[in-house]
Amino acid sequence: MDTSATAPARATLAQVAERAGVSLKTASRALSGETYVAETTRERVVSAAVELGYQRNSAASLLASGRLADSIGLVTGDFTNPFYSAIAQAFEDEIRPHGIHLSVANSGESVERERLLAADLADRQSKALVLVSAMPEHSGYAPLVGRGIPVVFVDRPPVGIEADSVIFDNRTGGRLAAEHLREQGHTRIAFIGDYSWLPTFRGRLDGMGDVLDGDASTWRGLLRTDAHDVDSARARTAELLALDEPPTALVAGNNRILLGMTEQLAPIEHGSRPAIVAFDDVEWARVLGITVVTGDVEELGRRAARLATGRLADRAHPAENVELPMRLVARASSNRGPR
Repeated sequence: MDTSATAPARATLAQVAERAGVSLKTASRALSGETYVAETTRERVVSAAVELGYQRNSAASLLASGRLADSIGLVTGDFTNPFYSAIAQAFEDEIRPHGIHLSVANSGESVERERLLAADLADRQSKALVLVSAMPEHSGYAPLVGRGIPVVFVDRPPVGIEADSVIFDNRTGGRLAAEHLREQGHTRIAFIGDYSWLPTFRGRLDGMGDVLDGDASTWRGLLRTDAHDVDSARARTAELLALDEPPTALVAGNNRILLGMTEQLAPIEHGSRPAIVAFDDVEWARVLGITVVTGDVEELGRRAARLATGRLADRAHPAENVELPMRLVARASSNRGPR
């Protein structure tokens, strides 16, 4: 049976423009996420696009221009962090059998740069976007979703928008770190964390608080934040070690913080160093025998890829929010009590 005669006609950009009461050029700019379109106008155009079921045929236009069509865009926070390269590698391995390529961009934890990168990837080559987002709120991605471009969040959850996501159970991770050090007899436990606005940081902090608040620990006074790079992590570590009563245990909020921490501790004899627990299990942490709280980063990337490709196949499916477990791997750096 030939169903082509009864198949609904595909909505056009001209129809969207007419429904929204704007010019064709304005409709195109609004759906492209261009920043100089008034927000009220953008909302009208997006609403009209959703009502009409409009979806840009980006693959056709990109092929016509000689640009790559079958790709997914991944925007991460910091290329210097091996955590993100592991996500990208696993993600690429998962989508390659589908004939889809991966385009990776680095926001540098800049909200504005993330916004520009996402718009550029969507306009140029991406069938879906996957974000390690630096934004505190994500309703601004609604126009992209309205254009039929799925948005998936990885490592950090979506706020203000219904979207697929895969993250780690960071609160449990914080509990694991604190419980391990408390079992070793530590009460002066310092936590050196990344930017304080990061949901990963807040989850780990809350988990440590679940264990340490209300007992003999002085850990809240030993909290240090905004150690986003190696140099700032070294500085926070030096500051803590210079206290009249320095911490007997240090918790590094991620692998870059751990690198700065270990560099600062290097001149100190092993027997005199604080105990160390870190988040993320990089290869050199294993070599140095550092206790870590970690999750399966490759699985994080794979699940994000499956969410993205699944969303391309079924756009009506309810948003999936996946939380992967974390575990503690005990090694020599934390197998002793206070000294």
